[in-house]
Amino acid sequence: MGSAGPGLRRPWLALWALGAAAASLCAQAQIAVRNQGYMPYSDEPINYRSEDVSDPVAQLQKQLDAGATSLSWDADQGYLKSVLKLLHVPVDSQTLVFSKTSFQYPKITPDHPRALYYNDDVYVGKVHDGKAIELVSFDARQGAIFYLLDERRVDKPVFQRAELDCTQCHIAAGTRGIPGVLLRSVYATADGTLLPGTSSYITDQDSPLAERWGGWYVSGKAGDPALTMANARVAQADVAAARVVTDATAHKLVPFDPPPFKDSDYLFPGSDAVALLVLAHQTQMHNLITLTNYKTRIALYDLGKQFADPDAVRRQFERPAEQLLRYLLFANAAPLAGLGAQQALTASPFARDFAARGRRDSQGRSLRDFDLVQRIFRYPCSYLIYSDAFDAIPAPAKDYVYHRLLQILTGQDQSEDFARLSAQDRRAVLQILLETKAGLPAEWQDYAHANHLLSYRGTKS
Repeated sequence: MGSAGPGLRRPWLALWALGAAAASLCAQAQIAVRNQGYMPYSDEPINYRSEDVSDPVAQLQKQLDAGATSLSWDADQGYLKSVLKLLHVPVDSQTLVFSKTSFQYPKITPDHPRALYYNDDVYVGKVHDGKAIELVSFDARQGAIFYLLDERRVDKPVFQRAELDCTQCHIAAGTRGIPGVLLRSVYATADGTLLPGTSSYITDQDSPLAERWGGWYVSGKAGDPALTMANARVAQADVAAARVVTDATAHKLVPFDPPPFKDSDYLFPGSDAVALLVLAHQTQMHNLITLTNYKTRIALYDLGKQFADPDAVRRQFERPAEQLLRYLLFANAAPLAGLGAQQALTASPFARDFAARGRRDSQGRSLRDFDLVQRIFRYPCSYLIYSDAFDAIPAPAKDYVYHRLLQILTGQDQSEDFARLSAQDRRAVLQILLETKAGLPAEWQDYAHANHLLSYRGTKS
């Protein structure tokens, strides 16, 4: 990592703790290293290293193996366009990060930032003139599965599962201790190197705007360095003059005016502000779903052991389930005032496409509708409640989440923790879920019947 210092010489990622799984990119076809040393959760009952996964990349690889589809390569973007198309990842989800925080860090600079794309289940990273496309693909049961795709043109390209150095990179405090994904905000120098001696921040929906997007480009008003850390580098003169570098020294950020990268080098112009806001929510929502899944499976496994304490076992999954519930409802989400909501929505094809994919109730409302004036979404409940990963949470924890969710949405729980949820918000979310979410427990259906509310009776599409 050059001048980044000993604490930053490892191949840290700004997003998804993905890159170190690749290790050395050698001349042979095998570029991803697996089964390298100790891997948490590799034993019973999780068996993380199992090949029994059905995430979107694994499913695509099966289609490639069967000859049912193929990847196309072009001289400008390698396999990227084809990968995004086959995995149904929208090009307009593009965001750009210029900090050297990937295992391909030598290729990342402010004039050639790394491009990131995603949908509800897959994250894709592309480095200009890089050796590999980086992917994180979510399996409903096992959570984040990491892959690399060699960028060299071959007859039969293969997505290679990557696991090297997992405990240091994929499994950390920023991912809540499970194989997961994350956004980082850092103090970056003029060449994108992380400044030693300064903080980095894990960005989620609760993060203050002032701590977001260091080392990232952000298009539009949301990218104003007066509001966030975006589109700017640390002032080298101030750092050089300081005996000890602190966050206060580094926070004298110098804007890139204009940002030095060329839109023509990328599939889409700019780095979408709305896509970044959604990404901040989605990454940690994915981690909390996986954490609740893992902890529940471990608790049930422990329950089968002699002398297990049922109450202690129950607490093992109720704690993460309660965390999941609070995040699901945006209980502590940071306010977004000042970001220019109307401008951001008008300028964002991503926002329009994202909202258009929402399931809508009889009043036309969807959990994917945006607000952006004070909060991300108009109706404060995560759209990932519709995901296969949420449905795959084992019954004890999922039942707990559904029961607590009904208590809150019906006003039975009026605790301070959920004070931000107005009566109107609660009723709207309740009605939307009753009409659009399949598989709701019987107590939800009973409540809907008793209160003459419409209830969804079909099957999940």
